[in-house]
Amino acid sequence: MLASRCLAIAILISSVLAGVDVAPARADADAPYTVGNYPVEATAANAVAAKEQAMSEGQQAAFRSLLKRLVPVTAYKQLDRLRDVKAGDLISGISVRSERNSSTTYYAGLDFSFQPDGVRSLLTQQGIPFVDQQAPPVTVVTVLLQGTPPTASNDRGLWHRAWSTLDLTHTITPVVMKDLKPSIQTDTIIALMSGQDSALQKLKAEYGEGLVVLAIAEPDMAAKRLNVTIAGSDAVGGLLLKRVYRINDGDLDYASQLAAVISLGILEGRWKAVKAGVLDTAAAPPSNMPVWAASTTGSGEDVRLTVVFGNSDQWDEMRGQLLDTPGVDALNIGSVSDRSADVSLKYPGGAASLANALGARGLSLANTSSGWVLRPSY
Repeated sequence: MLASRCLAIAILISSVLAGVDVAPARADADAPYTVGNYPVEATAANAVAAKEQAMSEGQQAAFRSLLKRLVPVTAYKQLDRLRDVKAGDLISGISVRSERNSSTTYYAGLDFSFQPDGVRSLLTQQGIPFVDQQAPPVTVVTVLLQGTPPTASNDRGLWHRAWSTLDLTHTITPVVMKDLKPSIQTDTIIALMSGQDSALQKLKAEYGEGLVVLAIAEPDMAAKRLNVTIAGSDAVGGLLLKRVYRINDGDLDYASQLAAVISLGILEGRWKAVKAGVLDTAAAPPSNMPVWAASTTGSGEDVRLTVVFGNSDQWDEMRGQLLDTPGVDALNIGSVSDRSADVSLKYPGGAASLANALGARGLSLANTSSGWVLRPSY
């Protein structure tokens, strides 16, 4: 059971961000085309057959993750045209990070390197937009906020580990992890979370760089919620986003990993949206909101919905579309089954307005007898 849960977490991480690598970001134009430490597993009649199956299935799954890394979420549905592409034809190399096996089962963490020119040509021929230019590296600092009154501290536990085991090198938005400086006290962090520009300027000054983000975790075990705030400035601009994640069965480790995966996915999504011309960074924020915090949507009506999907890949895509929809805030994923997930969030104008916004993204949100249900419309 524990091994299966660990593999499920690893697959979740790789399906969203495509890999694991703790090395610092490097200047390599082809870096995004490597999918690092991708988890593979297979069971067959014997160890040799299990390894062959794991390799075959793994490279196809890693290729899907690569495509989702490069393609803006608004174009994900176009990837259906590439379902029959054989990943093996685009592999330039495979290396083993770790492996173990029994007489019938094979587990491994593999590095899949894909041919950059081949993948670029494929996407271009199909008219699918993609972004493979990495953003300037951003410093991410993991912070733990807890207690009454809340006190901030440098985190080196579950939250830091969740971030540091992501692919921080090959991601479209490279990350360098640093500790919280003693000069950044709780009052500054609280001010930053409320959108005060003076706190942002102090954060930049203390780290001596313009691209620095605090990833602030507030675990509430009693309420079974992990509150996460991402605040600072990335390559796109000012950033102030808040999300809530459910802690199921007291498993804070899993909730932390899910939150880190989604948080890095948001950084990637913002960069891809700007490079693809989807996000207008010059748009004026509401008059009562700091310019740097224009991405924050603190107000909104509560919306509860059931997401219906055909498979895990479709769920990953739909979840990404929800997260990347402007105005969606406080998204909380509840129970998830093989075909559906319970989701709560906030959106200005409520479910009816959200239905209109999602319709343009190829999703159908309808009010049924059992409540609001979200399905693909294609």
